[in-house]
Parts: sequence; structure tokens; C-alpha cells
Amino acid sequence: MDKFDVVAAIIIKDDKFFIAQRNRNKHMGLSWEFPGGKVEIGETFEIALKREIKEELNIDININKKLGEENYKDDKINVKLHYFICSHANGEIILSEHEDSAWVTKNEFKNYKFAEGDSDIINLL
Repeated sequence: MDKFDVVAAIIIKDDKFFIAQRNRNKHMGLSWEFPGGKVEIGETFEIALKREIKEELNIDININKKLGEENYKDDKINVKLHYFICSHANGEIILSEHEDSAWVTKNEFKNYKFAEGDSDIINLL
């Protein structure tokens, strides 16, 4: 199984974090995550992340800094997740792939079941 790079945006606004619920028909469906997606050939992580967020949420983001990386592998995927601290630049959030979304405080993370990988990075926030 080939390993591929995935980028994820940790979007922070007014001390709250944007999280989104995965599509019920996707791997780890209905789990919560920091939105993002697969890096395509020839893309930098930053370009891939801005593209994915525009496609999934209809907004533009500012990428402030890389927070960390997390490897995750199961019977269906083998990925290296790259997490970036971001801010909402402009646009109104419109979900095109996710079931639901929320702005939550750090203390509220425990109320959501996160996808594997994302649950580990929360400790760095």
C-alpha cells in the first residue's frame, strides 16, 4: 500500500477551532476531523491545503505555520498527515463534502469522536 501525504487545516478564530464531520460514505465516516485532503503530484503542502479548503468549505485561508505531522495506517489507508495552523481569510463556509461542522473550544474536543490521527494532534494545541 502506497503512502501518501495529506494536509489538514486547523482553522482558529476567536479561540475556537473549526472541525468538520466526515461524509458518512467515506472511510471513517461521521468521525470529526480538521478539514483538508490529499496532496496531488506537483503541489506544495500549502497549495494543496488552500485548494482542498476552497473545494470543501468554499473559503480562502491564511496558513500561519506548520504544527506537526502524524503517520496513520490501517487496512485501507497509509498516510502522513501534515497539520497547519490557519486563519479564515474570506468567504462564507459552505460544506460540499462534510455532514456537519462546528466551532469548538479546546475543552470541547472531548465531546467529539475524531478520526484517527487528528485525535493525536489535539494534544499539541
